[in-house]
Amino acid sequence: MTTAAAQTNGSGPPLEQTTDPSENPLHRLTDEQIEQIGKEFDELHEQIKADLGDRDATYIRSMIAFQRRLALIGRAELIASRWRLPWALGAATLGMSKILENMEIGHNVMHGQWDWMNDPVINSRAWDWDTASTAEAWRHSHNFIHHTYTNIIGKDRDLGYEIMRIDPAQKWYPFYLLQPFYNVLLSMLFEWGVAVHDLDFDAIRAGEKDLKQVRKELKGIAGKARAQITKDYIAWPVISGAVMTLVELGVIAAKARDERATQGLSRRAGRALRKARRRSGSDSVLSQLIARRSFREPFKRTLTADVAANLMRNVWSYAIIFCGHFPDQTYTFTQEETENETRGGWYVRQLLGAANIDGGPLFHVISGNLGYQVEHHLYPDMPSTRYGEIAPKVREICERYGLPYNTGPFHQQLGMVQRTILRLALPGGKARPKPGPYTGPRYRGSGERDAELPEAA
Repeated sequence: MTTAAAQTNGSGPPLEQTTDPSENPLHRLTDEQIEQIGKEFDELHEQIKADLGDRDATYIRSMIAFQRRLALIGRAELIASRWRLPWALGAATLGMSKILENMEIGHNVMHGQWDWMNDPVINSRAWDWDTASTAEAWRHSHNFIHHTYTNIIGKDRDLGYEIMRIDPAQKWYPFYLLQPFYNVLLSMLFEWGVAVHDLDFDAIRAGEKDLKQVRKELKGIAGKARAQITKDYIAWPVISGAVMTLVELGVIAAKARDERATQGLSRRAGRALRKARRRSGSDSVLSQLIARRSFREPFKRTLTADVAANLMRNVWSYAIIFCGHFPDQTYTFTQEETENETRGGWYVRQLLGAANIDGGPLFHVISGNLGYQVEHHLYPDMPSTRYGEIAPKVREICERYGLPYNTGPFHQQLGMVQRTILRLALPGGKARPKPGPYTGPRYRGSGERDAELPEAA
């Protein structure tokens, strides 16, 4: 295999790049090697499965409880959102709770990562998440279509989400000229883009999708949209406005009592004074509340904070997911080269079609452990907290078989994705050189460690 200039694969030693991206490692490996790789990855899966227990169950239950407390704290802070500091704190707290709910909880629970617990609520069939996609449609388009046909052009609809050209092998059309603009729009409205993507417009246009199913899915999206809009943009702003109005009503009443006590007025004199004020209208309670914007200001500010929190969640989800799938390092595949694919071949394709993001424990939690996108694609049903434990073993397998292990810092991965989106908006384009066999460090994150695993049964 010929090589060009060296490039670092993340923070590790330099890796050689192949000058010919068509030299896919999947083609270089022998059938015997692919079969052995499949056996090793199967064995690792079974070892983790045998080791699952109380600490895993405690983690997900604690994470759900923490996320819900975080959401309540954010809502409480937003009651006082008419002032800048509570607004900023409330938006940030609520945004983080939404990120955790979507990434570390919803995405992973609906993958079936916690089904082994036999919990009536924390399982892939019962769980629904705080986003515009219906659980049923997402499980089909993501769990089944994407994770089965990962990076197979023409079968994996997550390649560019049907609206962007992110691989030179995709045919160019004039509407791709606009993809730098709707790329930004997609990042801000990511939950809605994913919900609409689940409909599969290509199948609808081709008449391959039953219209009854389309109506059912549209009804489901409309129901989720109504719930999302009502909750974030009507109900919670109304609650903030109502609570703050009651608080300020209490403040006004307390001031009136203090004023009466200070002036030493009798009860009869106090009533006469209040009647005079009501007749003038200038100092009535209602007038004071209106003048202070007691309801309107918290309502408006909570509304804007909810918009900000949803933008935080959407842009972060977009960034993590795009970094995991579309950097230059990842391979795409034709339908012909994946025909008669074995279990070992499926593992190798998942390995080559995903990219990791280097980071510490906190980063991996708020990314739903999708910084370990390689491990997630190898084992989508494995509890996400175990990815950091198996990553050193996955890298060791890559070194032994001369396979790449795609990873790098967040800014590098996101930068490559954006460069690809900009370049491939125009006609033409060539596949960029791919990294060679992984020779980097076995441990890349401060929270990584080898799992002490039992032997597979």
